[in-house]
Amino acid sequence: MSKPAPLDAAQRLGTRGPRLGQARDWLIGAALLVALVAAVQYSVGWGTLLAPWLAFSPLLVGWLFLLTALSYGLRAVRVHDWFRPRLQGQFTGVLRLTILHNSANNLLPMRTGELVFPWLMRRYFDFGLLEATAALLWIRILDMHFLGLIAILILDLRDPWWVWWAVGLAWVAGLSVLALIGRVGASPWLAGGGRARALVRQVAAAAPRDPWLIARVYLWTVGTWTLKFIAFASVLAHFVPADFWRVLAGVMGAELSSVLPVHGIAGSGSYEIAAMAALVPLGVAPKVALAGAVNLHLFLLGTTLLLGGLAFLLPRPPRS
Repeated sequence: MSKPAPLDAAQRLGTRGPRLGQARDWLIGAALLVALVAAVQYSVGWGTLLAPWLAFSPLLVGWLFLLTALSYGLRAVRVHDWFRPRLQGQFTGVLRLTILHNSANNLLPMRTGELVFPWLMRRYFDFGLLEATAALLWIRILDMHFLGLIAILILDLRDPWWVWWAVGLAWVAGLSVLALIGRVGASPWLAGGGRARALVRQVAAAAPRDPWLIARVYLWTVGTWTLKFIAFASVLAHFVPADFWRVLAGVMGAELSSVLPVHGIAGSGSYEIAAMAALVPLGVAPKVALAGAVNLHLFLLGTTLLLGGLAFLLPRPPRS
């Protein structure tokens, strides 16, 4: 029996919605969640782990939540700007889409939440699934690029040296490659050659070619991650008494948990492992690192559930 054509699969995604993980993914995610709950109870104790929240100023927690919410807003600005003018006047719908997409990313196992973005772009704005997926790929590349810049900042904070500034400038200058890739994708150079070549061309053509668009979108990326790192580093510093650069490294490790081959339900287990992998080699005691990682994760999940619920109050764009 022949395999279904990719177009058929795309049509099923557009009409029925994304398949949010296989049973195996949910079983692995559930196992990680159970293992995390048991590990915390055995090594630290949930009462001891959660106790520092009593000393956390409610006003400060509210401020950090606001910073996180603003970072979600800047993500929506980035998507809106990326697809302008096609999304002109549709910012509220883009904001709803962005919050729901990021909430799904934070809650579903094995990064299946990424499927929500192209599905909602098709459902809300009648975008092609491949077009939206290719754009999301480049947006994720910009995210990883800025995380690389934060890594350079961490190295400079640990060991100040003018070379790190030169490396950072060279790293930012590398963004010019995006314009080159976009132009190559839009040229007839990749025309023909079968379906694989056509796919490469479509993905390459989705890269932004306008230098001003690249600058603006990267600016939104910088703002998004800066606000998030300020909020998350402030939370982690409350539970992990360590130098600021070590705290930043812990947040970086937690955020990079998304690239792990195994990702638990709501990131449970994988999020904490990644944060500890960054903190413990830097001299943070394992129990302290675990407590900090779990409490940071709880803050992430709390903001995710609250913002995700509020997103449903935003008006849904009219179907195309």
